[in-house]
Amino acid sequence: MATFLERDSGWIQAKVRRKGYPSQSKSFKTKTAAEVWARNVESAMDKGSFVSTSLAENTTLSEIIVRFLTEFAPYHYRQREDKRESWRFECQHLDIFLGKYSIAALMPQLIAKYRDERLKKVSGATVRKELNMLSKVLTVATQEFGIPLPAGNPLPRIRKPKGGKARDRRLTAAEWFALEHECRSSRNPWLWPGVQLAVETGMRQGELLQLRWKMIDRTRCLALLLDPAKLKTEEPRAVPLSKSALMVLDLLPSNDQEDAILPVGKTTLYHAFIAACKRANIDDFTWHDLRHEALSRLAERGDLSLFEIATVSGHKTMQMLKRYTHLQAENIAKKLG
Repeated sequence: MATFLERDSGWIQAKVRRKGYPSQSKSFKTKTAAEVWARNVESAMDKGSFVSTSLAENTTLSEIIVRFLTEFAPYHYRQREDKRESWRFECQHLDIFLGKYSIAALMPQLIAKYRDERLKKVSGATVRKELNMLSKVLTVATQEFGIPLPAGNPLPRIRKPKGGKARDRRLTAAEWFALEHECRSSRNPWLWPGVQLAVETGMRQGELLQLRWKMIDRTRCLALLLDPAKLKTEEPRAVPLSKSALMVLDLLPSNDQEDAILPVGKTTLYHAFIAACKRANIDDFTWHDLRHEALSRLAERGDLSLFEIATVSGHKTMQMLKRYTHLQAENIAKKLG
C-alpha cells in the first residue's frame, strides 16, 4: 500500500510497498501529484509491468559514462587505437554537455537541444557519431548495468543530422604561413611535424599516430601499414614517402624501432591544433582537412592517375576520389591551351 509523509521542506514523500517488489519512493510538491504517482506504480505492479525508475533517476549520465569506459568498453573495443580514442573523445563531449543530468531526464527535447547546439560548432557527421555513442551508452546502461530507462532509449526518436557535402576547405597561402608560424610556436613539439607528415603523405590522423619507426622502409621510401586491425579500411597498405616527408622524419628523434614517430595522444594533438588555428585566425579548418589538402595537391600535379592517388590515400573505391577529378581536368585544360 501507499503511504505519504510531509517532509520539513513541505514536499510530500510517497512510498509504495508491495510484496515481491523493492520499496519505491518519490517526493512531490503536492499530495495530489504524489497520489497519482503512487496509483500508477501500484497499477503497474498489479499488471506485472512495473519497472523501477529510481536507479535511472538517481544515476547521472556522467556516472554511466565512467562505468561504460571502464567496465564495458575495454572488452568491446575494436583493436584500432584511434577507434578506442574516438570512443573516449565522443564520450568526453557528451559528458561536458549532458553529464549532469540523470539518465531518466534524457528526454528527446533535451537531446535535440544538444544536437542543435553542437551543430553550431561541428559537422553533422560528428554530431551523428556523438548521438550514436549516446545511444550505445544508454543501451549498455540498460542491458549490461541493469538500469532500465523509464521511457526507453530516446535516441531512435531523435532526428539525426545529415552527413552533408564533403568538405572542400583549403587554406590560402597567407593562412598556411600563419598556421606554420603558430604550429612551430606551439608548446607541443609534435604538432608541426604531424601537420607536415599529414600533408606530405595524405595519411589519416589515426594512421600517423600508430606509425612506428620499424614501419618506415627508407630503401623503398615507404611507410608500411601492415596491421589491418589498426586501419580504418582494415586492409594493409604501403604509403609512398616523398622526399619532403623523409626530410621531416630525419629531423625527429628515433631512439628505438618500437617507438612511435609522433608520441602524442589524439586528444592532445587535437587541442594543440585547434589552439594553433585559433591563434592564426583560421576558421572552419579541421585536422582531416589536411588529408584533403594532400590529395588535392596530388591531383593538381597532373601526372598521377586516380588509381595512383588511391594507392596513396588508401581509398577502397574510386567513387570516393571523384571529387578530385575536376582538379585534374583543370590541369588538362591548361595543357591543351
